Amino acid sequence: MTLPSLLLALIISLLYGAIYHFVRGGNGWRLLLFLGLSVLGFTAGQLLGMWRAWNLFPVGSLNLGMGSIGSILFLIGGEWLSRVDRNRDGRE
Repeated sequence: MTLPSLLLALIISLLYGAIYHFVRGGNGWRLLLFLGLSVLGFTAGQLLGMWRAWNLFPVGSLNLGMGSIGSILFLIGGEWLSRVDRNRDGRE
């Protein structure tokens, strides 16, 4: 991959994380979590698409479709896993 495609992937993945934070809400730590999850998911989707030769909406050497799917899946899964129940004894 070239440097411009890497920068485009980084910008798009950070945009996905920021939009997800805007929709779901939270504090600054949640924003950092969503941004990191989005970048990791976009990278995983891109690598999976390159490995399996699945090209879903390619933009140059960037597989935008697979990267987007990976980013969205990581955001949803990471937010679900990050929910912590602070009331552990079962009482209200």
